[in-house]
Amino acid sequence: MLRDLLGPGAGVCLEVGCGTGVHARTVRELGWTPFGIDLSSGMLRYARGRLPVARADAERLPIRDDALPAVVAMMVHTDMPGYATVLREVARVLRPGGVFVHVGVHPCFCGGFADRTDPAAVVIRPGYTDSHWTKTSWTDQGVRNRVGAMHRPLPELLHMFLDAGLPLERFTETGAPTPTVLALRARKP
Repeated sequence: MLRDLLGPGAGVCLEVGCGTGVHARTVRELGWTPFGIDLSSGMLRYARGRLPVARADAERLPIRDDALPAVVAMMVHTDMPGYATVLREVARVLRPGGVFVHVGVHPCFCGGFADRTDPAAVVIRPGYTDSHWTKTSWTDQGVRNRVGAMHRPLPELLHMFLDAGLPLERFTETGAPTPTVLALRARKP
């Protein structure tokens, strides 16, 4: 999804919430120069071997206005209660025509409201339409039921991009039998 939505390019591509830097290789293969920021110094210790990094808050990016041709956010929006502020910061640091790629947990089918008892279908229980921090998870196999995640319904998530001044260009989903990942590309006018 990252490869298809970001596409080939040149210049610095910032990864917001880069974690261990696992996506740097793909960014580099596309011709971009990866650079990552994250709040976690523990994660950045792993990332340093993969890309240049800085410890920074995504809600206050230490980058000048209109500086970057590309920014990506990979599977982080549920970890960021202030994602609307993050998107405004992304719009601020992107140069006109710059691209932003968001790849994240699909808000419609992943969360404590998603009953995945039947592997052939997902039953949506009450709770999807409410924005909230939750430790209720559709699985007990990960960390979400211990550390929690921010849930936002799809319209709220998409409006955050538009409100930040990032018009949406392309979308894709993946997962079976029901999508688990939603990805999109937006471009700063």
